[in-house]
Amino acid sequence: MATTENGSGKPELAGKRALVTGGSRGIGAAVVRRLLDAGAEVLTTARTAADTVPEGAAFVAADVRTRAGAAAIAEAARETLGGVDVLVHNVGGARPYEGTSAIPDEVWQDSLDLNYLASVRLDSLLVPGMRKQGSGAIVHVSTAAVRTPGGPFLHYTAAKAALENYSRGLALELAPFGIRVNTVSPGRVTTPGGVRTREQWARMDPAQSQEAQSQDGGPVPLGRDGRPDDLAHTVLFLVSDRADWLTGSNLVVDGGEFPRA
Repeated sequence: MATTENGSGKPELAGKRALVTGGSRGIGAAVVRRLLDAGAEVLTTARTAADTVPEGAAFVAADVRTRAGAAAIAEAARETLGGVDVLVHNVGGARPYEGTSAIPDEVWQDSLDLNYLASVRLDSLLVPGMRKQGSGAIVHVSTAAVRTPGGPFLHYTAAKAALENYSRGLALELAPFGIRVNTVSPGRVTTPGGVRTREQWARMDPAQSQEAQSQDGGPVPLGRDGRPDDLAHTVLFLVSDRADWLTGSNLVVDGGEFPRA
């Protein structure tokens, strides 16, 4: 098992308690493995039980889109871990639609619940414990596609844009209490969910899908699509003491694919 050491000879996150949402596959599972390797005790979540949860992690089945689901996750974190030092909001996603007018109202709401409000609700339940202990690290996973909003994923990028704004505000609010809040924005990463979404888009509108991928990511300047571990390494850095003077930041991890402001 690989570990990251902090100069003391101990794993970098030894003694830390981490909660990772959506950790049964893709980026979330990679983050769970990386935190476990670094010595953390990890609890992860998904809507249904899965046999793909990384070995060594505890698991709770709950729907983060609902208040009841967020409450169940927070309670499981208290019971299983005794509290939380590291909170990684990885869960998210959306299916494509043929333009904004084709997106039903309930889909807008579902996207907000999954991609934005899930983080707000879970933060509100777990941040008081972090404030009491005077420390903590929170990472919100957004998307680099926020930088080119529109088209079939506007409901998704709009929700993630709200998440980024909220994350920055929360970072300023919690900094005096020793709690750091940062955002990671992935580009095109090869995951089961990402592949499925791109296939849906290609079936819906092959020409538009091919043109958008050519403009936004083909070829990615660094020569390849992302891998889940690319994001996991970034998350580990952000929750570690190596980033102890970093808060309110948004690290875009996309191989140079998307335009910078």
